[in-house]
Amino acid sequence: MRPMRSSYGGGGFGFPSVQSTAARLAIGLVVGSFVALAARTVGSLLVLSPQAVFPGLMLWQPFTYGFVELNPLGIIFGAFALYSIGGGLEMSWGSRRLLWVVWGGTVLAGFLTVVLSLFFPLLRSYPYAGGWVMGTIAWVAYGLSIGRGQTNFWGIPITGHVFAAIGVGFVVLNGLSAGWASQMPELLALGITFIAVRGGSPRQLWLRFQHWRLQRQVRGRSRHLRVISRERPDDRYLN
Repeated sequence: MRPMRSSYGGGGFGFPSVQSTAARLAIGLVVGSFVALAARTVGSLLVLSPQAVFPGLMLWQPFTYGFVELNPLGIIFGAFALYSIGGGLEMSWGSRRLLWVVWGGTVLAGFLTVVLSLFFPLLRSYPYAGGWVMGTIAWVAYGLSIGRGQTNFWGIPITGHVFAAIGVGFVVLNGLSAGWASQMPELLALGITFIAVRGGSPRQLWLRFQHWRLQRQVRGRSRHLRVISRERPDDRYLN
């Protein structure tokens, strides 16, 4: 099933219930951001700082930075994307897959950023707030799920692929203006989103691997087989 086609910016929103997973993610982003801005000390512990995760052992940061944004626009647009766009995904995917892809993808992008910081020291100088990482995953996943289908963006009819490209464009523009290192979790999230939507669930990937391995075994055994001649043997010696 594909997500419902909502008219983003043009009315006709299909907002989910406030008890939905998408709504809870949006509320978590607003609350976490408020706490981080109100108590700067707490905020420094919630955002992702690679040098604090390793060797500082603040291993919770990849799990918490997705619920923090440090500027008003990031909070507003991040919460909007999670609530409305994430709600459309939840209606199609269900709560569990939405949580795995959106929040799980954000956590994975955080850990990969920490790993890359071991080889690229520049990444250690950035504190990463990941609210828009979750928003980017929801945005791009929605577009990829629709594919060639139609949706609306501020009243303009576009395909899902174009909608996803707009989400990618936000990341690219931020990278050009603030530096690519500052957008590392978002860049990693784009790849994770593509794999999650187009590659399928872990179970589907495992089934594909099993199918590939079985085909390889069959091809290996077929090499030892010989083709029987089409000419029929003499029946006199069969009885």
